[in-house]
Amino acid sequence: MSALKDRLRSDLTTAIKSRDEVRASTLRMVLTAITNAEVAGKEARELSDDDIVGVLSSEAKKRREAATAFADGGREEMAAKEQAEAAVIADYLPEQLGPDDITRIVTEAVEKVGAAGEGMKAMGKVMGVVQPQVKGRADGAAVAAEVRRQLGAS
Repeated sequence: MSALKDRLRSDLTTAIKSRDEVRASTLRMVLTAITNAEVAGKEARELSDDDIVGVLSSEAKKRREAATAFADGGREEMAAKEQAEAAVIADYLPEQLGPDDITRIVTEAVEKVGAAGEGMKAMGKVMGVVQPQVKGRADGAAVAAEVRRQLGAS
């Protein structure tokens, strides 16, 4: 049994009892996404906490992208709703890495795989080392951009 999934379920119950509609609806959506991930594929399986963090990360990313799209379209109340949902999801994600942490992790990875001077063809090797360290703690696009910057600069 996943401790994170149990926490999500118990927090949903608390949110319903306290009539916190944003939190309750967001947790319902997240739990549905987790269930969908569990039954996807050839056979149903129980997700580990790491797998659930992956689902939460992608749900948070969807909310951020939707909030940006709504804001760009001038629909501020919809953007605010998406941002509120993203904030609820963020409560369940590991602490997010800042730009300095991402730079440091990528620099260490470039040194570790000896990719300095190899340019973009080393991107896959470097991302392979970086990805497990940043999973659920940083936006993939920001990490990839940093890897490109460091490999392109060398």
